[in-house]
Amino acid sequence: MRPSWDEYFGDIARQVATRSTCLRRSVGAVVVRDKRILSTGYNGAPRGLAHCDETGCLRQQLGIPSGQRQEICRGLHAEQNAIIQAALHGVSIEGATIYVTLQPCITCAKMIINAGISRVVCQSAYPDQLAREMLAQAGVEVEWHERAGSLVSTEEE
Repeated sequence: MRPSWDEYFGDIARQVATRSTCLRRSVGAVVVRDKRILSTGYNGAPRGLAHCDETGCLRQQLGIPSGQRQEICRGLHAEQNAIIQAALHGVSIEGATIYVTLQPCITCAKMIINAGISRVVCQSAYPDQLAREMLAQAGVEVEWHERAGSLVSTEEE
């Protein structure tokens, strides 16, 4: 059976997540407009720096729970890397959809809003209510999958 566009790009986001070097969670993001991939990103250390799978995870060593003290993490989030890659290569992502394997945190939500991304399709929840509220206030459409491996499709095929 042929996947919907949301399923297709969601599957690609899961594949992008396999490049993650985070020891805690692998996250992938794909930015799409008009059914074309504009940029991708996964969570990991900045370009040219040692990855957490080489250095160890400071947040893990300090016993910091998920969703707290993100400034201690040496890695960038998948959404951040996807937005930065688009900017680095001069690709406008205004009006695009971002497919993410995990709901954006507040920092990524603010970047998504300012980048002009109009739709977020999430595959898993993240405990950040403020991020959800800010995305809603900014008029960014947020959609969730119905079941594992299947995203809600609102686009015409």
